[in-house]
Amino acid sequence: MESIQIERLDHHGIVAGIIDELKIVEIIDGQIEADDQEEVSTGEAVKAMIINGLGFSNRPLVLTPQFFENLPMSALFREGVNASHFNRYKLGRSLDKIFDYGCEILFSTIATFGCRQEKVDQRFNSLDSTSFSLNGDYLIEEGNNAIHITHGHSKDHRPDLKQVMLELMVSQDGGVPFVSKSWDGNGSDNVIFEERAAALINEFKASEAPRYLVGDSKLYHKKAKETLALIPFITRIPGSLKLEQNIIDQALSSPLQWVDMGDGNRYQRFELCHYEIEQRWLVIHSEAALSRARSTLVRQQEKESKQIEKALFHLQAQRFESENAGKNALEARVKTWKFHQVKEILLTPQKHYTKKGRPSAKAKAAGVNWQIQATFSVDENYIETQSQHNACFVIGSNIKDDELTDTELFRGYKSQSNVEGGFRFLKDPLFFVSSLFLKKPSRIEALLMIMTLSLFVYSIAQRRIRASLAAQNETIPNQIDQPVRRPTLRWIFQLFEGINFITLTFNDMIKTTVDRLNDLRLKILRLLGSAVCKIYQISAEGG
Repeated sequence: MESIQIERLDHHGIVAGIIDELKIVEIIDGQIEADDQEEVSTGEAVKAMIINGLGFSNRPLVLTPQFFENLPMSALFREGVNASHFNRYKLGRSLDKIFDYGCEILFSTIATFGCRQEKVDQRFNSLDSTSFSLNGDYLIEEGNNAIHITHGHSKDHRPDLKQVMLELMVSQDGGVPFVSKSWDGNGSDNVIFEERAAALINEFKASEAPRYLVGDSKLYHKKAKETLALIPFITRIPGSLKLEQNIIDQALSSPLQWVDMGDGNRYQRFELCHYEIEQRWLVIHSEAALSRARSTLVRQQEKESKQIEKALFHLQAQRFESENAGKNALEARVKTWKFHQVKEILLTPQKHYTKKGRPSAKAKAAGVNWQIQATFSVDENYIETQSQHNACFVIGSNIKDDELTDTELFRGYKSQSNVEGGFRFLKDPLFFVSSLFLKKPSRIEALLMIMTLSLFVYSIAQRRIRASLAAQNETIPNQIDQPVRRPTLRWIFQLFEGINFITLTFNDMIKTTVDRLNDLRLKILRLLGSAVCKIYQISAEGG
């Protein structure tokens, strides 16, 4: 008897293949003891959650079996695994086991192996944190050191919601995360960064290659000076420091001292000792930031202009006992102006009489009141000066010149955007966010680790395909059919929509095949490696 079964493979085989090459299932199962009564291991449950998360289907964990209903489980996992094995009870127990083992330790073990296997450059280590807003009530778990879900400074601009903090450190080589740690919802960036810096001191010293800690201004504060003195760092200097403002003013007053970096940025260098640390500070002036600053200030100036017009209209309707009283009333308003200055003042005497009505020619005035009128103009000099100032920021470092040049220092800081890109990925509404309705803080902590593990798999795959394209001097077409060497993995996933895994059964003989693999898709699969090619049933060498 003949039968045919068609299942959707799409890009899920790419995710499964990368997980297999990174040996994530083996590492987890080697650390967390298996239960003989379970059909699938904890490692396989984690693999299922990663595939679900990178499916961008916006399904919460409870619907994981539904997600896998029409996928080829034997190709993605192994024979004997089916969608019902990944029910909410299995996933919940797996999250409990991960929490009991230690989320940070388990992630670090996996990331360390993966980074070593992929030869990820870990010289520049970008550190940052973000908050995840949560809804609902959460159980209080006694004695297990789970995170405390509570109100705190919301980076999602939702102070009305409770939250949890996530710390992330990524390599600037591909934005690959290798440190992930959850914190209480009211955790402080200053404390988080200082503790991480302190934990890295010995690790950096023991490293064969130089390593540098890169962070935003929260890394740099007085209480952390003893820690910063012991670790090579690159950080933005907080604008709240008066010295930072003075250094920018000094740079702007020396227009001939700027060094052009050729990409719309220029800098001036200052050497100083601050917080008892010998440093170099680079004042960076960005043309892009200057354009943004001018636009912002012009909008603010236009808004203030309307407010001034309204205020002067009401002021001229008033009468004052003396010229000085009128001038003082105007001066009180002028003090609030930022972008404008008084252009002209006109004081007009207004006689008043004891009797009502129109006075006769011989009537004597009982007194004189004064009306004040003023015109104003835009303070162009202030706007330009402030624009130039706002176009500048300062980065500081204790790293010596023989290790990093000024330009390399700036590039190292600029690549801090990699960790911010990771946070945007984690907060994608089609990702795991809907699954954060878990009620146990310990399970939320474990899920945050798996979310970061999904980012790890994603960034490794994206880095691999970009590196392969560069090494072979190849390109692939983007969304508008233009050749690119640095495609996003999200676009690669879209290119694999509609791929089917077909199983033919004839007289007890089973044959499987994958359809719709055109030349572009074959090229991409071979760039991603042998484990991915195996799932799609093609040769890794081509031909």
